[in-house]
Amino acid sequence: MRSEHPLDHYDAPEQRPHRARAATAAMVLAALVPLGFAGWLGWKAVAGSQDAGHSVAVGDVTAPALAPVQQGAQAGGSSSSAASSASSSAAASGSTGSSASASTPNSASSAATAAAKVPASSAHPLSGKTVVIDPGHNPDNGKYASEINKLVQIGNGSTTCDTTGTETDSGYLEADFTLDVARRARTLLEAEGAKVVFTQDGNTAWGPCVTQRAAIGNAAHADAAISIHGDGAGASDRGFHVILPAAVDQGGADNRAIVAPSRTLGLDVRSAFHSVTGEPFANYISGGSGLDVRSDLGGLNMSTVPKIFIECGNMRNATDAKEMTSASWRQLAAQGVVNGITAYLESGN
Repeated sequence: MRSEHPLDHYDAPEQRPHRARAATAAMVLAALVPLGFAGWLGWKAVAGSQDAGHSVAVGDVTAPALAPVQQGAQAGGSSSSAASSASSSAAASGSTGSSASASTPNSASSAATAAAKVPASSAHPLSGKTVVIDPGHNPDNGKYASEINKLVQIGNGSTTCDTTGTETDSGYLEADFTLDVARRARTLLEAEGAKVVFTQDGNTAWGPCVTQRAAIGNAAHADAAISIHGDGAGASDRGFHVILPAAVDQGGADNRAIVAPSRTLGLDVRSAFHSVTGEPFANYISGGSGLDVRSDLGGLNMSTVPKIFIECGNMRNATDAKEMTSASWRQLAAQGVVNGITAYLESGN
């Protein structure tokens, strides 16, 4: 076996330059690695804080970064506190460039915001509308014959101030019927947000006169007005009908502007009343159309707002009388009237 010479551990002369260069490169690399690692740590720290959404721009200045959420939680805080602080800073700055994590609302707040945007009036479709209801006649008119028989001018002629109205064979007064239906209709209309004005609510001794009834609707600037009645035709006549104004332009009356909208109102009420109550169109008026056009009614001649009359049934007919004396049917009658008025007003009239 061969023995190892001590000089074998030394570099040969031709190997020394290569070794020197390698050593120099190693030393340079050793110096650069720590610097690079430190730089990477600095970049990571900055990027990490930005990724976490902890810097808040205030104008052209960046506010100090907030503590990381994890640190807040360890300190007894919560992630919501960090988001709240960021959101407050953004609000104070008025800037729209704040980080998304600080300014985006959660689903609950989004729902609340959406709910707040729903118009309150959607639950009250007739909010801002005025409806005048004219309950025909007066329960005590019969006690004031001289007052109600006084003549009043209605443009194209004259008529009595008011009348007693009709009644069923059993003595149920038309004036009691009209007041009851009118009050029920008022309750329904007010629930829809409408302002309701009565021409009389059983609180006057007699009347008022038909011209005064029209004046009340005019003064209220009503969006719609309706006079509620029961008819007193022959015993074999049955059904309801709506009375529309004919154009009158004389003697201080000029209702020409309301003829067309009153017809629209009348058609809506006729349709709704028939649908809700099941009452047929009157078989004794205008060929069973359920409509009548008249120029002899002061309440229509003197009106300057859309107005109609409705004869809800014939109180002298046994079938109609049985319905009209029923409280549940009167509620249906009120609902039919209200549905028609609502349809008219919601259509933009």
